[in-house]
Amino acid sequence: MTSSSANAPLRIGAVSYLNTKPLVWGLRERLGDRGELSFNLPSRLADDLHTGKLDVALIPSVEYLRDPSYSIVSDAVIGCRGPVWSVRLLSRVPAAQIKRLALDEGSRTSAALLQILLWEIHGIRPQIVPFRMEQAPETIEADAMLIIGDRAMHPAPRCYQEIWDLGDRWCRWTELPFVFAMWVARAGVEVGDLAAALQASRDEGMASLEEIASVEAAAHGLTNEDLYRYFAENLHYTLGPAERTALDEFRRRAVSLGLVPELNALNQAP
Repeated sequence: MTSSSANAPLRIGAVSYLNTKPLVWGLRERLGDRGELSFNLPSRLADDLHTGKLDVALIPSVEYLRDPSYSIVSDAVIGCRGPVWSVRLLSRVPAAQIKRLALDEGSRTSAALLQILLWEIHGIRPQIVPFRMEQAPETIEADAMLIIGDRAMHPAPRCYQEIWDLGDRWCRWTELPFVFAMWVARAGVEVGDLAAALQASRDEGMASLEEIASVEAAAHGLTNEDLYRYFAENLHYTLGPAERTALDEFRRRAVSLGLVPELNALNQAP
């Protein structure tokens, strides 16, 4: 790859949710003057990468699947191999009866994943309505809602007939893990040794989970133990062969519903 401004620092965007903390632990310092790190919602990172405001970003996997020019630059990802805790469907009616579905604007991957699961499990394609970040769940006029990120971890007690953990549903339905987000570069961006920095930050973060939990837990209404277990047990941070297979399977199912275009083989780093 080439870059029109090879000496300029890379503009790098990361997700602002708790689940990203182990991936970016010490990353700003590790980058030094090679990169400028900023944080935003997954969907907004995807938009900024697409428009060229960012060079590399931790974007929703569905956005990677939609653009064949993107390249995965690291084996550091956000994924799960079972219940994920922070991605949930809250339904006021039995899931098979959902007619209006509110989708959290924060992550397009989770939105696509939920539509796939509802179709494959119950054969339904509900009407989609928006669920903005500033809206409270009780104000949503819908049969069910997708809620993600920190606010999904402890939803306010309501009268929900079904609550799904989407990681758990996918992993049991497909017998595969799931990848929510990965580090991706735009075409034409020279990333240099960024992959090594991203992987080193992930490795350091995984070795520092107790410290990260002690720093972050109270501000998010969690105990240190809860947050440590979330990082260590609910999330998986490495893109291995099973995760690559899962990405292909997610793409195939999303294509079948018209959620992503049918493209050639994915542009995956070795």
